[in-house]
Amino acid sequence: GAPTISIFLKPPGVIPPGGSTTICCSCQCDNGNFVLYKNGHPVRTLELRVSRAEFSISNATQKDAGAYSCHYQNGSTVLARSETLEIQVQEFHLPEPALSVLPGHEVDAGADVVFRCTIAHPKAGCFLYLEGQVEDFPFLPSEQDYILSRVHKGNEGRYSCQCFTKNALLKWSAVSQTLDLVVR
Repeated sequence: GAPTISIFLKPPGVIPPGGSTTICCSCQCDNGNFVLYKNGHPVRTLELRVSRAEFSISNATQKDAGAYSCHYQNGSTVLARSETLEIQVQEFHLPEPALSVLPGHEVDAGADVVFRCTIAHPKAGCFLYLEGQVEDFPFLPSEQDYILSRVHKGNEGRYSCQCFTKNALLKWSAVSQTLDLVVR
């Protein structure tokens, strides 16, 4: 079968104008190139280095927003494609949220873990991010908890959250400080 490519943002979340992020593409591939596509068009090519390629975006503007994907190619032959990653560039108008985790940063496998993203805004909703994942956790109204039941090693990693309001205009917060979850 064809290799699977994963694509994710480091750090995850909506980027502020002037901000920076890195698009990471990785796969269990041999030699070849990663070609970064934006809105269906090739943008940049990088040689594969230890089954990973990183494309940096710095001093982001609205021109950097769009739908990105990675293609793994050998010559002009496309061997695999990643999912599509939507990048948004937005001004931050809300205060930075605070992320907390209960019962703590280190938990035993099988335990339930509660993530709480708190923001000083009554009508904000929040996303929880796990670095290295394309999929965010489901959106939640602020002051509600994300509960991970029966955690396992696959839940380990660096978490953060980001909040927004949907009034007449969509307004975003900065991304919270990160929290590392360790599963023993």
